[in-house]
Amino acid sequence: MKILLKEDSNKGLAMARENEKRDGMMTYSIAGDALIIIDHTEVDPAYYGKGVGKQMLYKIVDMAREKNIKILPLCPFAASMFKKLDEIKDVLKS
Repeated sequence: MKILLKEDSNKGLAMARENEKRDGMMTYSIAGDALIIIDHTEVDPAYYGKGVGKQMLYKIVDMAREKNIKILPLCPFAASMFKKLDEIKDVLKS
């Protein structure tokens, strides 16, 4: 599975693709030079429980680290992952 990131002016998207099919997406808003807000996660039911959402989140976390920005997870899935996973809390907006 490939995770792609796309951004335009103030919106971003992590997309999980396999065999030319979109299997999941996680959207975020760019709230300035130092903050993004994850607002939605969607995974194809065929991929529930297979870590697709986590892979998309990790792709966004890696991008945030590269750009030295913080993440505010308003999406319930992303918020729950930030509570569970200590290894990504370095990019969490406090």
